[in-house]
Amino acid sequence: MATRVVASATVKALKGKRILPSRAALVLTPAAVQKIKSILAAKPDCIGLKIGVRQRGCNGLSYTLDYATEKGKFDEEVVQDGVRVIIDKKAQLSLLGTEMDYSESKLSSEFVFNNPNIKGTCGCGESFSV
Repeated sequence: MATRVVASATVKALKGKRILPSRAALVLTPAAVQKIKSILAAKPDCIGLKIGVRQRGCNGLSYTLDYATEKGKFDEEVVQDGVRVIIDKKAQLSLLGTEMDYSESKLSSEFVFNNPNIKGTCGCGESFSV
């Protein structure tokens, strides 16, 4: 089965820096909120963006981003500034306390997960270990 790619994402390990505690499992920056809104504007049948993890890369795990059409029984839901993000049950522990940002440069545009739980990342930033 082919995997559909909604957007690319990289991860950054935050050494010695903790993001302010929040009740939400994930905190979105204004740039991430705007990008998610623009992505979902073309998909009126979707309720939000779904984040998951899968085994991949040289360091073990990578994030997956997909359109969410429903919320699973054990999925976590984060609603911020009018945007809904569904976190797959398998990704919840690896995302706690994470800030999701969106970054654009001349060479790339991608979601960036600033995650204090990450113990290591690969050189390209696509995979991580907790």
